[in-house]
Amino acid sequence: MKLNGKVAVVTGASSGMGRSIALLYAKEGASVIVVARRKEKLDEIVEISKDYNGTIIAMQGDVSKKEDNEKMIDLAIEKFGKIDILVNNAGIMDEMMPVGEVEDELWESVMNVNLNGPFYACRKAVNLMIQQGGGNIINVGSIGGLNGCRAGVSYTASKYALLGLTKNIGFMYADKGIRCNVICPGGVDSEIGVGISHPSQFGFSRVKLGMESVPRSGSPEEIATIALFLASDDSSLINGAEIVADAGWTAF
Repeated sequence: MKLNGKVAVVTGASSGMGRSIALLYAKEGASVIVVARRKEKLDEIVEISKDYNGTIIAMQGDVSKKEDNEKMIDLAIEKFGKIDILVNNAGIMDEMMPVGEVEDELWESVMNVNLNGPFYACRKAVNLMIQQGGGNIINVGSIGGLNGCRAGVSYTASKYALLGLTKNIGFMYADKGIRCNVICPGGVDSEIGVGISHPSQFGFSRVKLGMESVPRSGSPEEIATIALFLASDDSSLINGAEIVADAGWTAF
């Protein structure tokens, strides 16, 4: 088991990539705090994992709130005495709004989930990891944070900023035994698009121009295997890196 005895916190764990990451971590022996707004979905994960090698504990929380990001780290310490792995997976889309159309409320909502939440969680976790002698942070970004038009301006800016956060943490704390990397998926079968209710027609028409070059969508389980690799000692030399997982989309 690659994560035997490790303690992890995974956000956005009620579905998609977060769910698959949490379940795989538990299979590999980790104790996992799963965080999301939908408690009933988290309870399903707890039930599924009962016969796994590791343990899963659910916490209903909203990662757009500073106090919930801090609370989930505190819960890991309370239940298991440490935090080895933090996976900032929760994210939302942005209605494909270009800068000329986006309103303050949407901009702030996307930033609160996609950037501020990971920042609050990293700040809390890093100081505990320093005391422990090391730790591992995995942010889930997007190829939207490597390119200009995979979504609207809010999502794009948030994922670019998450990449910067990752690299800064990775170098700043490299000699403290802390690694920080970001997974940048392309298209993945998940529920992130469910939140798109009133997309910008202009914005969507521009984003759609690059869609024809998508080789295929990935599965949440494929992203989970990358998150397992990054959380394990197999990736001990990888730090401050962006791991692109897009089936070759950005190679076009």
